[in-house]
Amino acid sequence: MSTPAGRPLVLVVMDGVGIGTGDEYDAVAAARTPHLDALGRDGISLQIAAHGTHVGLSSDSDMGNSEVGHNTMGAGRIIPQGAKRVDDAVLGGEIWEGAWRDLVARVTQGGGTLHLIGLLSDGNVHSSWEHLMLLLAQAKTDGVQHLRLHGLLDGRDVEDRTADRYVARLEERLAALTEGTDLDWKIASGGGRMVTTMDRYEANWSVVEAGWQAVVQGSARPFPSAGEAISTLRAETPGISDQLLEAFTVVDADGEPVGPVRDGDAVVIFNFRGDRAIELTRAFVEGEEFPGFDRGDRPDVFFAGMTLYDGDTNMPPVRLVQPPTIEDTVSEVIARSGLRQLAASETQKYGHMTYFWNGNRSDPFDPETETYIDIPSDRIEFDKAPRMKAAETADYVISALEEGGYTFLRSNLAGGDMVGHTGNFDATILAVEAVDEAVGRIAEAVEAAGGCLVVTADHGNSEDMVERDKAGHPRTSEDGTPLWKTAHSTNPVPLLIADYSGQQWQVVDGVEAPGLSNLAATLLVLLGLEVPEEYRPSLVTPAKI
Repeated sequence: MSTPAGRPLVLVVMDGVGIGTGDEYDAVAAARTPHLDALGRDGISLQIAAHGTHVGLSSDSDMGNSEVGHNTMGAGRIIPQGAKRVDDAVLGGEIWEGAWRDLVARVTQGGGTLHLIGLLSDGNVHSSWEHLMLLLAQAKTDGVQHLRLHGLLDGRDVEDRTADRYVARLEERLAALTEGTDLDWKIASGGGRMVTTMDRYEANWSVVEAGWQAVVQGSARPFPSAGEAISTLRAETPGISDQLLEAFTVVDADGEPVGPVRDGDAVVIFNFRGDRAIELTRAFVEGEEFPGFDRGDRPDVFFAGMTLYDGDTNMPPVRLVQPPTIEDTVSEVIARSGLRQLAASETQKYGHMTYFWNGNRSDPFDPETETYIDIPSDRIEFDKAPRMKAAETADYVISALEEGGYTFLRSNLAGGDMVGHTGNFDATILAVEAVDEAVGRIAEAVEAAGGCLVVTADHGNSEDMVERDKAGHPRTSEDGTPLWKTAHSTNPVPLLIADYSGQQWQVVDGVEAPGLSNLAATLLVLLGLEVPEEYRPSLVTPAKI
């Protein structure tokens, strides 16, 4: 197969920009998107799946997310991901071998406490409610006397303002497991995920520090229970999202924290997704070189993560479940061909276009031919500057095209996802419009370079901004205000292809359930490179003339 010699191929991932119903809660439909409209009208335009079993998750009710989306796009195959990978380890009993035995031995033989830290959610994006329940059941079976829960509040991957329900469910489960026993099990701390612990890519270490103070030191704002913390914080800031609730520590009648981490304890982060678990992991396991914040007296604990969060740094060194191995990702195949590659994104999605895209590998496959660009994200709430770094990302791609020499250039425009997560509909419209403008500028540069442009998304979000009932009808509060949704969706995403080199392409008929896993083969076909046998098929082929 041949393609025009030297013709660059540019991929733009519009994070969180899916295909919705077009109703009044669809920020993509409400936005002015002349450039995307033109690409859809004039080039190849497909809808592909980006959720559930199409990206290796447990069921098709599971919404997609950026990590599994980029893993799948780069891998060219459907790899067991996230909850599915842990589910498999649970079913096979693998999870209770090795590290789990060591954790239990630490606390049962030494009298320490087992601390479980993670997101209280059944969204199956960062954590799984079922996994937490299984950990609790196994801890009881294995004789863990002292156990503390440190629950992070979601509001993004599940319906917002439901944290009180999850806490109540957890308290009910703890009561059922400990009834009639002398087990000492309690909820010890909590806080909204975006202000407590779950920072990523070192964007804001103060978020992790707040979690450290709540979980380890027991010095966050005190409350007699997690439920009272939530109700008080909501009363102080009406309408506040669960993800933004202040970090808190649960204290006893004397005002003493009920469960700070101490020497001799064992700690497990039960989140399975790595990006927002790595920094807290580092705070527990790194020595004096730790750069994040002053940890005070770091307790001597046995620490484990649910799975591997960063393959290049082997973080965490101890984990309950080993991660999938993804070989022969599309950029590895391109690197072996000797072609130059560029990856550009702002910090919020930089790891997705590098680490996750490369099959859980941070470093380039060939440093001589690969360039990674990290554009610092703003450190403010994203709806306050909804354009984010779309223009700056486009600048880097356009500059690289004008410089010449790069054959494959990939980038991520983060606004549709990150602003969509705020639940601010008007700001999300602005974010999508900024994405459209960036795509338009990139398309113009690709055309000038005689290249080929591919535009897609890793999952949906901004196209469905309202909570819906089981029938799909929008939900409102008592006063008629829409209940704005901050989570991803299970909607399909676009795949747009425009080749300005003169090469003509046609859609391949009969591809079963086309999805993100078909992208890698599609890119290789557009580049004229051989597609690995294990890849799912390309969605395009040269047109018959």
